[in-house]
Amino acid sequence: MPLDFSPAFARYEAIAAEADAAFAKVAAACPGMVTCGAGCSDCCHALFDLSFIEALYLNHQFNRAFPSGPARDAILDRANKADREHYKLKRQAFRAGERGVPTSEILADLARERIRCPLLGDDDRCVLYAHRPVTCRLYGVPLEISGAAHTCGNTGFEPGGRYPTVKIEKLQDRLMALSQDVVAALPTRQPLMGDVLAPVSLALVTEYDEEYLGIFTEDDMVKLPEPAAPAASATLGPQTASFGPQTAAFGPGAGSSCGSCGETAGSSACASCGGSTTWVLPGPDGSPGEKEED
Repeated sequence: MPLDFSPAFARYEAIAAEADAAFAKVAAACPGMVTCGAGCSDCCHALFDLSFIEALYLNHQFNRAFPSGPARDAILDRANKADREHYKLKRQAFRAGERGVPTSEILADLARERIRCPLLGDDDRCVLYAHRPVTCRLYGVPLEISGAAHTCGNTGFEPGGRYPTVKIEKLQDRLMALSQDVVAALPTRQPLMGDVLAPVSLALVTEYDEEYLGIFTEDDMVKLPEPAAPAASATLGPQTASFGPQTAAFGPGAGSSCGSCGETAGSSACASCGGSTTWVLPGPDGSPGEKEED
């Protein structure tokens, strides 16, 4: 029986919906500033990595939408090309670090690089738009990243202006936690797999089968002298993982918290409610922005 990740995917989709709500909240608060629209593909050339759960989910949706045929082959060809470009850039960044180049400078250089997403069609539209990653969903509104405000240069948000800013790292932290929970519930030889990040290109070309996931076989289980008891939140067989409705890691939140960020519903710190602060964006002279309220 194949592995069933559907409850974990449902939990991921809930986080993605929160990202959409945060985007809509900022767009409503700043009419005319968000200029995203069909055919705008600036974010489709940005460099970023996916958490394990995002990569697994995107791969699943890609295989469902393109099980075979020329369209699938074309996307995989683009993905292989993009992945080689990603590898070269990461090697360059690694070597720059070895030379003592400051991390901030390395990241700034990477931010200027452009690689076309393999899911971007010839009409400059995403072929898996409904299932796009969280980073894609929030690109186009001001984001707080590592204690600084960032936004797309094609928007109407002006340098020096005071705007609500989404704490994207809160959502990313939750994606990492969900990834780790998914892996922890698997009978796998690779317990740190939930920490692995991958670009979209690699997520598409990877076959997330039992061999890749390092799932123990029946022979492996026989060889184990004293099999560890399964986690209370998961029911595991030799080749199956069941994330049921009572699984704490993937079930709906309880109490007064919304989502699973642990904050009080409606709090400005709650990622489920947008998790926004207000920042003054960096000025045209490069002067750093400032947080106005938290």
